[in-house]
Amino acid sequence: MSRLSDTAGEQPSLRRSLSLPLTTFYGLGNILGAGIYVLIGKVVAEAGMFAPVSFLLASLLACLTAFTYAELSARFPLSAGEAVYIQEGIGIQALSALVGLLIILAGIVSAATILRGFTGYLQVFIAIPGGVAIPLLVLMLGGLAAWGISESVRIAALITLIEITGLLLIIWIAAPDLAAARPALGDFAPLSGSTAWYGIFIGGFLAFYAFIGFEDMVNVAEEVQHPSSNLPRAILIALAVSALLYFLVALAAVLSVPAGELADANAPLAFIYQYVTGRDPVVITLIGMLAVINGALIQIIMASRVCYGMGRKHWLPAVFARVNHLTRTPIVATVVVSALVLVMALWLPIETLAKATSYFLLIVFALVNLALWRMKHAATHPPGIIRVPFWVPVMGFFASAAFVFVQALIDLMN
Repeated sequence: MSRLSDTAGEQPSLRRSLSLPLTTFYGLGNILGAGIYVLIGKVVAEAGMFAPVSFLLASLLACLTAFTYAELSARFPLSAGEAVYIQEGIGIQALSALVGLLIILAGIVSAATILRGFTGYLQVFIAIPGGVAIPLLVLMLGGLAAWGISESVRIAALITLIEITGLLLIIWIAAPDLAAARPALGDFAPLSGSTAWYGIFIGGFLAFYAFIGFEDMVNVAEEVQHPSSNLPRAILIALAVSALLYFLVALAAVLSVPAGELADANAPLAFIYQYVTGRDPVVITLIGMLAVINGALIQIIMASRVCYGMGRKHWLPAVFARVNHLTRTPIVATVVVSALVLVMALWLPIETLAKATSYFLLIVFALVNLALWRMKHAATHPPGIIRVPFWVPVMGFFASAAFVFVQALIDLMN
């Protein structure tokens, strides 16, 4: 039994209503949301033709930590997952609480990033100020998140299918360019030395934001059916599918349109569609808007569940652990998270928000990998759950820490 006891008392519990497919779509919807639909132009601005390599680098970093999350989610299928993992693996309660707060902050900042990106797609249709669109969206998404987990995740799963269709559409229209470039794929090898790798690394740091989402899945663990088996599977499936789609879309982007023009586009996938086909990007713009909204919804759900889990452990005021008897959702936590998302979305520019989210989560990833490293070093291996090799959390820790360190040095030099 975990050393962390359930202190929910007579409060109603969260409802276990998420199957393996729904949990997988929950993760996919979060991963696919803003990253590729909003940030691909920014990655191309940094890495140029090597943008697919930046996405590949980011996927490898995410993959190491995803396997660590898969094992830890099977060991401790609880809300406020990362905070629990660090308490169990490192044993410093103050650090566990800090990590929980970082996860909440990352979710809030990520949702704000997504909503800022939404305005770029919306303005393809109508010149509505962000100061008007964003509050309306936050009100709608906060209400949906408070309505119920199964209802909101089913809606998110439907939108995720539409998102995937949008990405496949971009790959399809760029297929002739991809086929023509087959003999020259070797040109993507960064042979020009440190200058190319500098751009690839900066692009990879931004692209890493596109993979954020798999870690959020552990924070709905108490609403997943058979979490010790279904949650690890869903994490790995969601990451594998998103990595493949991202690489193909990035390849399609750099082969189909001029990098400089794509970097300046507020709605990059809509720009690719219009540039290649010569038609108005109505369909892809609508899909992009749905993708952005979907990502923000899932981030609000995630952050509210971490607040709930931390409230149950008395790491936040107990009011955050209150679950509504009718909706079986943490209403107070959802309202507070939604309000903070609104403030952030109206305050900070999108690149600042995305970079801050990546910093927060890479620090958390390093600590989560360290927690599993210590558990494995202590030879604690519960039976019947996924077990990753010892080197996975070790490599995950050093890779995450190195990414933060190098990026911090680059930011200081700039």
